[in-house]
Amino acid sequence: MKQNAVGWFDIYVNDMSRAETFYGNVLQREFETISDPTDTSVIMKGFVTDMACYGAGGALVKREGAGPVTGGTIVYFGVNDCAVEESRVIGAGGKVIKPKMSIGEYGFVSVCMDTEGNLFGLSSMQ
Repeated sequence: MKQNAVGWFDIYVNDMSRAETFYGNVLQREFETISDPTDTSVIMKGFVTDMACYGAGGALVKREGAGPVTGGTIVYFGVNDCAVEESRVIGAGGKVIKPKMSIGEYGFVSVCMDTEGNLFGLSSMQ
């Protein structure tokens, strides 16, 4: 089966309510409660995902022994214009690390930090 490299992502959080509010405000996305069939103590809030659409689904995850990291893998959220979502980051309690910048023929990106200390990116063609 041919597929893209990323099929799913987890963003580890310490405070699920705070993280859900942050990402909901910045990305204007809804979440659904999902479960980990291998560990019932895990709390997961999935980004509402249409698996028939381009891109990977993912979730905010609170798991014993795993937490946010700064400087690790960065998930870039695809948006229409990263300046729009970037403008919501500070008001939602996060930080803008690198404001919207051109990456040439690949469009634009912003790098931000969420309320949990995770770096994340915003990516757009405009």
